[in-house]
Amino acid sequence: MIEARHLRVLRAVARTGSFSAAARELGCTQPAVSQQMKALEGAAGTPLLVRGAREMRLTEAGDALVRHAAGILAGLTAAEEEVAAIAGLRAGRVRLASFPSGSSTLVPAAVAALRARHPDTRVSLVEAEPPTSVEMLRAGDCDITLAFRYVDLPTPAEESWSDLVVRPLSTDRLVGLVPRDHRLAAASAADAAVPHGSPATAPPVPYAELAAEQWIAGCPRCRRHLVEVCERAGFTPRIDFATDDSPAVVGLVAAGLGVAVLPELALAAVRTDGVAVLDMAPAVEREVVALTLPDLARVPAVDMMLTRLSRAAVRS
Repeated sequence: MIEARHLRVLRAVARTGSFSAAARELGCTQPAVSQQMKALEGAAGTPLLVRGAREMRLTEAGDALVRHAAGILAGLTAAEEEVAAIAGLRAGRVRLASFPSGSSTLVPAAVAALRARHPDTRVSLVEAEPPTSVEMLRAGDCDITLAFRYVDLPTPAEESWSDLVVRPLSTDRLVGLVPRDHRLAAASAADAAVPHGSPATAPPVPYAELAAEQWIAGCPRCRRHLVEVCERAGFTPRIDFATDDSPAVVGLVAAGLGVAVLPELALAAVRTDGVAVLDMAPAVEREVVALTLPDLARVPAVDMMLTRLSRAAVRS
């Protein structure tokens, strides 16, 4: 009989390419992974993995089983949680995945509010940028993912959310960051008297004004978007540094090592000493949402968490 724990091990081996790497990811031993894979192949009645020169690869049967495993595990999680709620168990479980600026702003308030009302509910958090976080949701590795996409660009087919429950949270504008002594800093009133580096009402600065600057970019998706925005403004940015850590971006800009754009949400939890915040033109926004699977949306703990995230977004 195929068991859920065997499917989780198979997915880890397929994702990492080896028994040892899968064991590290799952927090168990390599022999335990090998034993469970043997049991799964025995239940399936056919080989599921072939050992290659550098990594394990799936057989046709293994590939088919991995494709079905995500839905099976997600459905099983939904069933367990819903049955527990029906049985009168107040303790639920919610596994969150979020991009860093969501983790530092929306998630703390939402989780605190949920625990205040339902103290026995277990909430866990891992950080991941979309589209990786969305893949985690579809694979059953989390129950809710906070994600974003830029509204000024067409959505690639592979990044569609059409199969998911989408809870809109906020629209997040991108602002520019330059060193405090930069020639354009006077165009912004983002000095020490402005809390959290809030952008001023000064005239927006065209992206083309920063064409000759060195740039500091964020996550891979953010870098691609920055390049597209700048190319539409008539230049290709010279990106010398890349990090998805917002305080690091601010620190690099403050040290005079380049300019950057960051979402306002990312600045809400970051000290902006040493930088000036610019309103940019054209205005660029990203849509911030909470995503879950249709089956999971009916789980009480997940539904409550979605509600708390929405309220946190309104307050922020």
